[in-house]
Amino acid sequence: MEFLSQSPNALGCASGSWKIWSFSDGHVDLPAESLRYPNNKISKRAEPPQRDDLLVRLSVNCFLFDRSGIDRVLIDCGAGASWDPSMGHLEEAMAEAGIDTSSITMVALTHAHGDHINGLLTPDGRRAFNNLSKIVIGEDAVEGFLAEPKLAEFRPLLAPINGGDRLADHLLAFAMPGHAPGHMGYLLSTGEDDILFCGDLIHVPAAQFARPELTWAYDDDESMARTTRIKLLQDAADAHTWLAGAHLGRPGLGRIIEKGQGYAFIPAA
Repeated sequence: MEFLSQSPNALGCASGSWKIWSFSDGHVDLPAESLRYPNNKISKRAEPPQRDDLLVRLSVNCFLFDRSGIDRVLIDCGAGASWDPSMGHLEEAMAEAGIDTSSITMVALTHAHGDHINGLLTPDGRRAFNNLSKIVIGEDAVEGFLAEPKLAEFRPLLAPINGGDRLADHLLAFAMPGHAPGHMGYLLSTGEDDILFCGDLIHVPAAQFARPELTWAYDDDESMARTTRIKLLQDAADAHTWLAGAHLGRPGLGRIIEKGQGYAFIPAA
């Protein structure tokens, strides 16, 4: 992976004939007690204090990959105006990278939570991507998308998929059950690197890489999410796969290595 450019809210890389960008949609502060041990005990001390000892800060990241303007896919689109004003800044991040939002014709969603889908509309209510023609989504996530009435205009664009489906010869949909219905990763093989866009596999990287058994109260099925995370982290470490995660600390892209009983995350830059 070659690093091309970096600004406060955007990182550009190259691998093979592909360019990969990581964009910051912002961040959100959530209760530290949302981290849970396997016996469902609250893990109040699993994460060092950031702003104060009751909150953990989650980055919100979106990713774009492109091959010569032919294959261009945006992975997730942020929160729009659906949550805290600290989120919904994807448009500005893309502008920093010199990416025209009208060039986005396909969005691939990892799941249907608001901080991943509501950025289809900008905070002031405009369509974020004027030429959008396709929204890839896990089949089991469609119901969650349809439950968001303000996104009704996008329903005809939905293209449901399942794990194992190929979006193209270079891009594989990768089922990652547990966090949300239809939670889907996307594995991009560039010929030089494998990059897994892994959605909400990890929420609090400072805690869950070292202790992958820790779950998150917002997981739909905490036991299944734990099993998925432990397996995929081991697989990524063994195969030297790059991870691109929605809530990994900026730039949200890196590799993992085994460390002690868990792992350590090595950011891309």
